[in-house]
Amino acid sequence: MFKSVRIAGRSRPSVLIVGHFKGKGLDKASARSARAGAVARAATSPEATGELGRVVDVPDAGAFKRVLLVGLGSKGSFEAGSMRAVAAAAARRLALTRDKAAEVDFIGPIQACDIDLGAAGKAFGEGAGLIGWSCEQFRGSATKGKTLATLSLQCADKAFSDGMKLGLALAESTNIARTLSQTPPNICTPLYLADQAKKMARETGLKCTVIKGAALEREKLQGLINVGKASENEPCLIRLEYTPEGGGKNAKPAVLLGKSMTYDSGGLSIKISGGMKGMKRDKDGGCAVLGAMHAIATVVRPSRPVVGLLVSAENSISDEAYRPDDIITFRNGVTVEVTNTDAEGRLVLADGLCWACDKENPAFIVDLATLTGGVVVALGKVYAGLWCDDEGLRGRIECAAAGAGERVWRLPHHEDYRTMMKSPIADILNSAPVREAHPIQGAAFLSYFVKGKVPWAHIDIAGVHETDKDAGPFIAGPTGFGVRLLANLLSD
Repeated sequence: MFKSVRIAGRSRPSVLIVGHFKGKGLDKASARSARAGAVARAATSPEATGELGRVVDVPDAGAFKRVLLVGLGSKGSFEAGSMRAVAAAAARRLALTRDKAAEVDFIGPIQACDIDLGAAGKAFGEGAGLIGWSCEQFRGSATKGKTLATLSLQCADKAFSDGMKLGLALAESTNIARTLSQTPPNICTPLYLADQAKKMARETGLKCTVIKGAALEREKLQGLINVGKASENEPCLIRLEYTPEGGGKNAKPAVLLGKSMTYDSGGLSIKISGGMKGMKRDKDGGCAVLGAMHAIATVVRPSRPVVGLLVSAENSISDEAYRPDDIITFRNGVTVEVTNTDAEGRLVLADGLCWACDKENPAFIVDLATLTGGVVVALGKVYAGLWCDDEGLRGRIECAAAGAGERVWRLPHHEDYRTMMKSPIADILNSAPVREAHPIQGAAFLSYFVKGKVPWAHIDIAGVHETDKDAGPFIAGPTGFGVRLLANLLSD
């Protein structure tokens, strides 16, 4: 939608953006900012409902080419996060009118609700940056090229402006994940993903290591080896490391783990009836971790070390493919009977969890994965599923999710669910023969690969990693869910 969105200096913008609540006229502070009676009159017009995101365009308003009057919704339900929808609505209109510079002034309404201006500015920056995303690099000669403009925003209030700058930076990291999600599987192979991680590491000061080939064998990463061996595109484990300036090397790192299946055919348990369409997005957990590591290195800069792990493979079909009935012995000695090769994500995540526990001495582990269709049945496209028995970590994740506007809902762990995964001939099955508690089965399986005292959270993003409609700060396509949640989680 835009080439980029940035914070401008003190240049003279052509557009002013102000807001009003549902059922309310323009507040005095906004009216003074607009410097035109036409804007105040427009706030009383029938089309100015004040519904969240409703935009009324007032042309030739005093010193401005136009004023955008944006609805803020009900005053009683207004919160800092509402500004994402406000920003997206305003940015959509600016894209239509081809205006390139706007002044933002919501100070009066925000102060009237006693909301932190910095938090409101951050949400506004996120909304503008997210809706500004565009992925045009795969268009060819049959498509007329778009000329995308740079949108400049400014605000007289320093706290709001600083918040916008932070929000735009977090949106940029999220958009990195979205672009990778959009990249097709004939381009984005596991080693392509590794190359993107290396490039990002060079640009941001992270350390990147890629474990592949014989190194996978040495490290006994049998999930990656078996899931990826049918493909000509070899599997790998991608490790990104952030070390804080001035020390922190001896502190236990936070470990972020992402399922990164660059394509999932289902393997020999092949997906049918169009089930393969969209499986390029089975890497979105890893894309979110990559985007989060970008934010951690460039924006958040926490005082503790952070390790990002992407377990990447392509689940394909050949005479080398792993089979139902195979038994795989993992690094920690747990044996797994394969009953369904389309339950491959948990096998590569098992490698990542073993690695994290054995190699990283983690303070905690958070994994993100498009793991089950069952979580979509349970929670739809509104919430991601969250499994976490550590109260401290769970509380921090829920707080980080709320601040990002990325909803999570806790689902249960119980020993009875772990018992469901028992195999008659190995330790456990990779997929139980019953569909009941399907998303919980995935979490129960993964729990066998986490050392008992390590705080761990599993987030199933299968319902929220993409959207099929234009709404709020997103257009149809990938959402980059998890980038801003993880960035908030690691913020000091």
